Amino acid sequence: MKLNYRIIGEGRPVLIFHGLFGMCDNWLLVAKKLTQAGYKVVLGDLRNHGHSPHNDKHNYSAIASDIAELIADLELINPDIVGHSMGGKSALQLLNDFPGLIRKAIVVDIAPYQYPIRHRVITEALLAVDLNVVKSRSEVENILSDQIADLRTRQFLLKNLYWSSTDQLAWRFNLPALHCQIDEVGKPTWPSVQNDTPILFVRGGMSEYVDANRFGEIVQWYPNAEFTSIEGAGHWVHADNPDELLQAIEGFLM
Repeated sequence: MKLNYRIIGEGRPVLIFHGLFGMCDNWLLVAKKLTQAGYKVVLGDLRNHGHSPHNDKHNYSAIASDIAELIADLELINPDIVGHSMGGKSALQLLNDFPGLIRKAIVVDIAPYQYPIRHRVITEALLAVDLNVVKSRSEVENILSDQIADLRTRQFLLKNLYWSSTDQLAWRFNLPALHCQIDEVGKPTWPSVQNDTPILFVRGGMSEYVDANRFGEIVQWYPNAEFTSIEGAGHWVHADNPDELLQAIEGFLM
């Protein structure tokens, strides 16, 4: 699959991939700051998200193959990779399936273990919106608010809403595929053998996604793993504290 991407800056290549229901522009602020430090940043939309193609298959092996194809198409040599949440698990799967392809990896607020299904309520809320009937973004938000109380989450989702024609709203992500395969997003991405790639696991200090008590388990499989917490940040670390996250990224990638 040919993923949608944008490239900014010149220098050592680093790829950045978003989380579930996201798109590459979510990381544009961090990417622009990385270019000032001498990096060529490739911001990618994962399959079924943003402007990338839709496909019925949505699992980490397929996503990892997409990323590997993008790296080959762009002729990147030993790039670094940053992945947030689902994008972080995708990066870990890439290390499993294509050893030696990546120089260093940064996994933001996610870990390789199994996660409970947290997002079915979101896909069900989105499916409750009949885009053939609603005629405004405010109508969509009103419907979503019945099941999604958090305003920030609703605003994040609404970034994916666009006018596919003068009178038809649509979602950029592939909602039917994501709803049917939402279990895949929580699946583990442990390697079958130890992986020596240097990896920085970044957790939001206020997030519950990464259990600090399981760092030892991660090191058993990733002996070159490092860990850091970004204080004052929840799961959306790049939005909550981009400056401290950027310092962590630049320090690790040196």
